[in-house]
Amino acid sequence: MSINTKAYIENYIKIRDKKNNIVSLVLNEPQLKYYNVIKEMYRKRKPIRIIILKARQMGFSTETEAIIFKNVVTHHNYNAGIVAHKEDSTTNLFNMSKRMLEYLPEDIRPEQKKSNAKELVFNNDQGTGLDSRIKCMTAGGKGIGRSDTFTALHLSELAFWEGDKKATMTGLLQAVPNTPDSMIIIESTANGYEYFKEMWDRAVAGKSDFYPLFIGWNELKEYCMPYTGFDLTQEERELKEQYNLTLEQLTWRRWCIQNNCSGDINQFKQEYPICPEEAFLSTGNCYFNKENIINRINTAPEPLVRGKFTCYYDGIRIRNQKFLEQEEGNIKIYEYPEKRVPYVLGGDTAGEGSDYFTAHVINNITGKQVAVLKQQYNEIEYVKQVYCLGMFYNCALVGLENNFSTYPTQKLMELNYPNQYVRKKEDQYNNKYEKSYGFKTTSITRPYILGLLQEIIHNNTDVIQDKETLREMLTFIVNDKGRAEAEEGYHDDLVMALAISYYIRGQQDYKKAERESKYRDIQEEIDKIFGKDINNIEEDYGDDVVPF
Repeated sequence: MSINTKAYIENYIKIRDKKNNIVSLVLNEPQLKYYNVIKEMYRKRKPIRIIILKARQMGFSTETEAIIFKNVVTHHNYNAGIVAHKEDSTTNLFNMSKRMLEYLPEDIRPEQKKSNAKELVFNNDQGTGLDSRIKCMTAGGKGIGRSDTFTALHLSELAFWEGDKKATMTGLLQAVPNTPDSMIIIESTANGYEYFKEMWDRAVAGKSDFYPLFIGWNELKEYCMPYTGFDLTQEERELKEQYNLTLEQLTWRRWCIQNNCSGDINQFKQEYPICPEEAFLSTGNCYFNKENIINRINTAPEPLVRGKFTCYYDGIRIRNQKFLEQEEGNIKIYEYPEKRVPYVLGGDTAGEGSDYFTAHVINNITGKQVAVLKQQYNEIEYVKQVYCLGMFYNCALVGLENNFSTYPTQKLMELNYPNQYVRKKEDQYNNKYEKSYGFKTTSITRPYILGLLQEIIHNNTDVIQDKETLREMLTFIVNDKGRAEAEEGYHDDLVMALAISYYIRGQQDYKKAERESKYRDIQEEIDKIFGKDINNIEEDYGDDVVPF
């Protein structure tokens, strides 16, 4: 016989409220929305997979614990795991389960085998009974969940877990079978652009089985206070109109900013977001204009095509270039090349612990980012891709960073790539300047190119089309010493390549007559190489072609 979960919770589950009183758990409006999502998944016999981006004190953790507790004490062989971000939070969640058990009517209270700081087991010493349990764990512990099999998992405040979140999650998710009676609930407040945000984005994009659930602070009725007659700010008027807020809600918002968030509006947005974008807006000392970046992420297009170039390479020259479309290809194209339009390609080679070679192609008329290359460490493949990509975009001006390796720049010279960025290099012997290929990052050039990119992002973020690049910008911060760099654990390969791309634009040839003459012939050659329709390129290139 099935037991109605909502009825069970509201009749039998006791919790400690915000005033420290023991009360029945009556679901509020946000909790009811959450419950209905679970109910619908269960009705469709789908494994319950939900990721919750939440504001503070909405009651989702409490409701999740109540649902798990009900299932554990009413089902045989039902094993549940609870993982929190720190030890005291683990203890609090486990104490919640013990309190639910304590106040459960005696006639429906199951037999217990043991109860300690980490586990409740519903069985007896003879090994009979429900044989169900609730096990609590703290994130960051070695190998948590890897030796267990769970029917349900509650993963709390994932964004704040310590250690390798991805590795921990891989072990935990594999511990839950993909069956209709299984359940995985992930809930967290935002903490920047990290693993939880990646999981949230995948769910929103429909690239995972997790249902993305967000409920803003404005949907909790208790978040209101008597209106005191103050004049609304422009921001408050806009919020009132956009989200149909009452004056009482705006009064509470003002109070919360001043009293719970130390007057910091950005802290309020992170802790009490009204929309998903707002939750991730105020994280870290970002070098770039993070609000502009967030807004652009929400409007940026998907690439027209992804893939890589194939060609014949005999060690001396490259020919027979073709573009091979691949779903997970290293090159993303957002705009195809236009005849007689000059393009630039700036690249960042792997170095300082980075595993990635990157490059961006910029339309030098509009300033738009039109293509992105990002691949794992392999210098010769990088050179081949850059060569083909540069030729594809009307023999683009190519400027590659050569601090850690001069090989890519030197190899392009050997391949007779006709349009490389040239810088002035001082001859230490005679103190004269000579021309040298490639871009050199120094204590002087680095702040300059980053400042230039910062200005572009501030004035016209729409020229950036790649979401991965934009997300990398959000983890590019000013550290305690005032240096602009990638936050610990993140990369800046795309950021630096983009900064180089915009810097080298000034060396491109803008003389109309020269440009028309130069690019017309090149474009005709490209039409021969790539065909008129890049999406219908043949994959059979002959026996002498070496794909890479």
